[in-house]
Amino acid sequence: MSQFNLLPWREDRRGARKREFRRLLVLAAMLGVAVVFAVVAFNAGRLASQHERNQKLEQENAQLDVRLNEVRGLRDEINALNARRTSVEHLQGRRARTIRLLDELVERVPPGVVLTSVKQAERTVLTGHALSNSGVSDLLHALDSHAGWLGRPELVEVKAVTLGQARDARRLVEFPIALDLAGGSEGGGAR
Repeated sequence: MSQFNLLPWREDRRGARKREFRRLLVLAAMLGVAVVFAVVAFNAGRLASQHERNQKLEQENAQLDVRLNEVRGLRDEINALNARRTSVEHLQGRRARTIRLLDELVERVPPGVVLTSVKQAERTVLTGHALSNSGVSDLLHALDSHAGWLGRPELVEVKAVTLGQARDARRLVEFPIALDLAGGSEGGGAR
């Protein structure tokens, strides 16, 4: 006689497969959650590391900003000192130029010409009196030919004036002459 298994073996097998499937599903879900937590933890670690690096960079930037401000301050001080040095050099040059100008004028002013003032600004202006127009002309020629560093003298105006009163009155020629001192305090020009 043949044996028949009347037990519902197919249903048992289906139930076992369902249980196995559920176990695998739960295991896959747990594995997925574990992977998600691992990725989150890894990213959190990287974010924390990046945040620390950013803070360190910000601190270094702040220190560099302080140093840059110090450098800017030093650069401003250097510029101020250079400006002072340039001013002093310019004044020293002008002082020597003024002395040289006075020496030249002593040598170049012809007889019959008296200088009453010497003004220095952008241009040097000599003001004086002469007995005649030829004295003014002689002064212009002397300044032009003998002292090239004085630049080209320019006669601004000539006018006749009377100095003194009654018997002591003299008719003189009053003149201003403008000079462009050509740069050098040391070089250039005949003496």
